[in-house]
Amino acid sequence: MSEVLDEWDELNTDFKELEAHNRAYLKHLEELSGYQKKCQEHIKHQRYRIGIITKKLSKMPKTKENEAQIAELENSILTRKAQLYEIEQTLPKENGLYLKIILGNVNVSILNKEEKFKYKDEYEKFKLILSSICFVMAILNYCIRFRALELSYIFLLVWYYCTLTIRESILKLNGSRIKGWWRFHHFFSTVAAGILLVWPDNDTWLEFRNQFVLFNIYLSFVQYLQFRYQRGVLYRLKALGERHNMDITIEGFHSWMWRGLSFLYPFLFAGYIFTFYNAYTLYKLSFYPSATWHVPVLCAMFFILFLGNTLTTIMVIPIKLHERVKLQYRIMSQRLSSQLLYSKENEESEKQSEDKKLE
Repeated sequence: MSEVLDEWDELNTDFKELEAHNRAYLKHLEELSGYQKKCQEHIKHQRYRIGIITKKLSKMPKTKENEAQIAELENSILTRKAQLYEIEQTLPKENGLYLKIILGNVNVSILNKEEKFKYKDEYEKFKLILSSICFVMAILNYCIRFRALELSYIFLLVWYYCTLTIRESILKLNGSRIKGWWRFHHFFSTVAAGILLVWPDNDTWLEFRNQFVLFNIYLSFVQYLQFRYQRGVLYRLKALGERHNMDITIEGFHSWMWRGLSFLYPFLFAGYIFTFYNAYTLYKLSFYPSATWHVPVLCAMFFILFLGNTLTTIMVIPIKLHERVKLQYRIMSQRLSSQLLYSKENEESEKQSEDKKLE
């Protein structure tokens, strides 16, 4: 009994230490909340004052005397805005409208950089796992004609795209630079999958069914290629410390990235052509006597997806090429400067050796 009581006394001592740590933790938590509010107030004040200064600058006439000062101040304002943006990424943010509707006022801000990277990594893994499941289910649907399996597969697509919209909204809140079209694409795909789910099992569906399943098999394959490319880029850039941890659409560019993109683009455009072919097939099916409202609506939606994906990707290519040229120019400049520095150091060392010989 005495041994048990001794252990309990030892445990009480440990518990008192736990209480002390907890009190310190709560105190620091209150201090943290106070600092966060102060930082947010300072950011608002900075942006308000920057807005006033920018308005005054726009109204100020440029002369030879003040032109250089105005240009310098404009550059300083741009730098300050970038600095404020970086500081803002370390502070909690209010949920957007979509997250408020789905989650309420639950705070989903991720303040730790490593945790942000982990969340982004989990997002990529989630897409890969669900794409693999969709790939298997699509093959089963292609081989087996069973209505319950079809509905289960389409319901999975609805849930998948709906979950992506939530996860991407959280990523966007935490500083991700994902392009607006790709977020809209997943909202749009959720609606399209919902319409497919309620499409009656009639002649038009049977005509389109196999083509739709093949389309999703191909999409799963392309999504796997995108996962391999994006994850490789994310890890390399994180290792180099050159990009934001929450980037989905990669804005920075390197020569080794272009090789990956040049390999990926043909598969992407083949998928876009397949999307257009879906729209064309649905257009023809809309003239069938058994065609319901689902057919023309889906036809229009597939065509919008084709246009949006194609135009967005085409617009990105010249940006990437331009960034590649800038990168090559920067690399050449760095090499030239390093060579000049090296030759200068050699000259100085040779001069020092000659001076020593003369001495």
